Amino acid sequence: MKNFKPKAWLLPQPVLIIGTYDNDGTPNAMNAAWGGQWDMNEIMISLGSHATTDNLNRNGEFTLAFATKSTMEAADFVGIVSGKKVPDKIAKAGWNQTKAENVDAPVFDCFPMTMECRIKEKLYESESGFYMIAEIVNIVCDEAYLAEDGKPDVEKMELITFDPIHNGYIVLGSRVGNAFHDGIALK
Repeated sequence: MKNFKPKAWLLPQPVLIIGTYDNDGTPNAMNAAWGGQWDMNEIMISLGSHATTDNLNRNGEFTLAFATKSTMEAADFVGIVSGKKVPDKIAKAGWNQTKAENVDAPVFDCFPMTMECRIKEKLYESESGFYMIAEIVNIVCDEAYLAEDGKPDVEKMELITFDPIHNGYIVLGSRVGNAFHDGIALK
């Protein structure tokens, strides 16, 4: 075994696209990797200082989409270009948007699934950012990505994960088992 100093290597890391509106109503988005499920109906994301952070401080509502193989290039673009410097970055990414039904934030039509969220709490807020805990208000899924049972089909989505070790993106694979079932064989 080889040892490494502590790093942000918790795997897999989702590639999350946070959608907000700027002060003038212009849609904005950023790419975030440090987030996950907090509780049954809540998520947590670690945020630095960004135009998105300013938007969230003004209006605590946002959307959260999951980047895919087909959206990877534009998802990376909105992560490396600041909305403070490139106000039309959504147009440059080639994304179309509509207003979410339940929160004051944009839904980008290129993503298979999007969560509509509202901030419940900010932790350790400073000039460099904050951790936010947000309530999931609603989830919308493009019908092309539904399984036969009518629920979202994760395998169809071709979701990507961030590889922080080699700074890459990896497509999540196919189903390999059944949760809360396959371990019964060892009882």
